[in-house]
Amino acid sequence: MFTLVAATVFLVSFLLAASTILSMLALYRDKMIAALAFEPIPHEPPIYRLRISRRRAEPSRGAVARPIASGILVA
Repeated sequence: MFTLVAATVFLVSFLLAASTILSMLALYRDKMIAALAFEPIPHEPPIYRLRISRRRAEPSRGAVARPIASGILVA
């Protein structure tokens, strides 16, 4: 008796799953065909034109800092 109930439950669940799959295929058939046949519009890759300009450092005209003599630090 248990085997008969288990087989019936299995068969009903299998038929429910199969009918769900077939109904989805039937409902969305046109959309699936359109998605498979879709060809996107080709776009040219963007071309980036960069111009980097920087000002050169001008030599300083002020006083130049001299390094401290090492003898001053020794006490």
